[in-house]
Amino acid sequence: MRTPYGLEIIESCMGCKASREGFFCRFSQTVLRSVDACSHHSVMPGGAVLFVEGQTPRGVFIICSGKVKLSTASKEGKVLILKQCEAGEVLGLSAAISGTNYEMTAETASPCQLNFISRQDLMNLLQNQSEVGVHAALWLSREFQGAYRDIHDLVLARSSSGKLARLLLSCAPPGSQASKELHLRSAMTHEEMAQRIGSSRETVTRLLSDLKKKRLIRLEGATLVIRDRTGLEALAV
Repeated sequence: MRTPYGLEIIESCMGCKASREGFFCRFSQTVLRSVDACSHHSVMPGGAVLFVEGQTPRGVFIICSGKVKLSTASKEGKVLILKQCEAGEVLGLSAAISGTNYEMTAETASPCQLNFISRQDLMNLLQNQSEVGVHAALWLSREFQGAYRDIHDLVLARSSSGKLARLLLSCAPPGSQASKELHLRSAMTHEEMAQRIGSSRETVTRLLSDLKKKRLIRLEGATLVIRDRTGLEALAV
């Protein structure tokens, strides 16, 4: 059965056909039964806020399908998009385990199906199911390593043009050939690009114009085409 958003409804983790290697919820059948018993599945439209930076943690969300963006904001209201999460990822894990406030805001970037597990149920799973604990430790380690790389790229390593080039390259389909043009049907606005690289919308507009003049990219309506991947990679170094 499909929802109004065109998503397949996953009513049980036991019968989930979307899970694959690398997903947080890739548990054995025995553990999956315990996870399923405390799962709360829901479907959300794009633009729905799951939790807010500074909020007391209620639990974790596992993305079954769709995309969720994570962001943080300064006291002056400047927003930085930290990451866009996809199916199989878990949100709010470190806050739920430590009992400290959520470190960021999570908002659906597209229609999503989500699985919510309360903090109490999560703690019970961690205490009673070692497999869940191992998955949680591996996931937190991955998040730490990713955060380190992002900080290095954002603060230390690149100019604004380099950061934008890296962002565009990160949107390229996996396995795409460097010799061919890449068509990116991205829903990101100039403002969202600016929030991803810690810059202003005006700067992003100017940088995109510069990349077009250098014949590195071109625009075809809502589609951005990378014409010269090698040249863009040279900027991103």
